[in-house]
Amino acid sequence: MTYHSLWAFWFLLPLVLILAWTLWNRKKKTPTLQFGSVALLKTVTPSLRTRLMNLPTFLKALGIVLAIMALARPQTMNTKIKKNVEGIDIVICLDVSDSMLIEDMKPLNRLESAKDTIKKFIEGRSSDRIGLVVFAGESFTLVPPTLDYQLIIQRVGEITSASSAKIKDGTALGVSMANAAGRLKDSQAKSRVMIFMTDGENNSGTIDPETGLEIAKGYGIKVYSIGIGKDGPTRIPVYSRDIFGQKVKTYQPFESTVNEELLERMAKDTGGKYYRATNEGALQRIFNDIDNLEKTKIDVNKFTNYTEQFPPYLVMGIILYLAGLLLGRSWLRRVP
Repeated sequence: MTYHSLWAFWFLLPLVLILAWTLWNRKKKTPTLQFGSVALLKTVTPSLRTRLMNLPTFLKALGIVLAIMALARPQTMNTKIKKNVEGIDIVICLDVSDSMLIEDMKPLNRLESAKDTIKKFIEGRSSDRIGLVVFAGESFTLVPPTLDYQLIIQRVGEITSASSAKIKDGTALGVSMANAAGRLKDSQAKSRVMIFMTDGENNSGTIDPETGLEIAKGYGIKVYSIGIGKDGPTRIPVYSRDIFGQKVKTYQPFESTVNEELLERMAKDTGGKYYRATNEGALQRIFNDIDNLEKTKIDVNKFTNYTEQFPPYLVMGIILYLAGLLLGRSWLRRVP
């Protein structure tokens, strides 16, 4: 409960002063009689009327206090908040080709670093539909755009490389871009975003990257492209089984190359932005930047309804004051 007119409580100060003066003045004017001995009077038990002699003053003071509280206008508030949320539809397109197993990013390799960063990004969103597309030599939709973040995070955790998932290896950039764009084409959101992550260049698929880019542009999709890993000679892990059936990891030379020209054009032509992530820290900063650039618009309208609560205070104050006045002039009247 709140009070609309707090200034009314200043009236309590003169009330306290008046009460103090009244009690002091009453004690000063108390009539006296002379007795030779008061020992006998001390044995007399005070009557009920004597015990309640100050009740009229107390009732009138309490009545005035309640009247002052009524003047301060106590109110209860009922606040309603209406939120208009303008969400964003996002599809994350992740390269899962075997080159993403290159161990140059923590916690283990490029793929695991990307998965950890994607999970943190999803956990930070609140009102956006997010979908997940993976690709290697072919492309698959793991989760269409949804608000079920737990499902998306679960599916991200299940992502493996192309060889482990037994799908065609390679890098089908055009096919994956067209697939991700197809998941956003029917979106009613004003902002449609594709986050495209790869560590290679197009070498597979039935749709070339230029066609995939035109499809994304046609649907008004903004592309944030991310080139993962360093260019140059490196080693890619290869897993096999020994004669005892144990999993054995070996390495073979690999030339890592990111088609930066294509990724830059994908971002520039759609109004997005291109990034290069050569380590896990840079990848996290990139997603933080995208998170800041693509903020969900939330309009908050707050309505507060005030209900006046002063009538009970005023009525009770009047009753108590009149009761004190009546008692003071009748049964509890002081004489002389």
